[in-house]
Amino acid sequence: MILAMIVSAVMVVITVMMFYEALRLTSNHLSDLPIPPRARIIVVVLAAFGGHTAAVWIYAGAYWLLAIWGQVPSFAGVPVEGFPDCLYFSVVSYTSLGFGDQVPLGPARLIAGVEALNGLLLIGWSASFTYLAMERYWPLHGEDWRRDRPAGEAEPEGDRSKDAA
Repeated sequence: MILAMIVSAVMVVITVMMFYEALRLTSNHLSDLPIPPRARIIVVVLAAFGGHTAAVWIYAGAYWLLAIWGQVPSFAGVPVEGFPDCLYFSVVSYTSLGFGDQVPLGPARLIAGVEALNGLLLIGWSASFTYLAMERYWPLHGEDWRRDRPAGEAEPEGDRSKDAA
């Protein structure tokens, strides 16, 4: 159980630091991208998805290494026979989807539970980051249209980003 606690703590530190760096790099370089403001929001979502994917793969790698070394992970149900099974289990745990065909036993339950909590926090973090990016860039797409439209052309219905401010 001590090993499971150590692995869990190390995994949280690694994934939080990795996710922080992914969001920091995205934030630092987002305004430099030569793309329209609305496309920047897509970049934010893809960067967050990439960060989550990396976190899932990091946890899967830990499960796989521990299984190879004959340490913590043991599962009931469908046998875990390789890295793809560890990756599947990691996705299910990280997203708090819930266990189905693979259920952790013994100390692996702690790692899976911590992964679920970690995933929940990182998903919330990415949602907040995406919201802030949308708040910053969403209103700007209307300014591009206003600047580029021919003189005398009416503003389309529903585009009241200036009125809301």
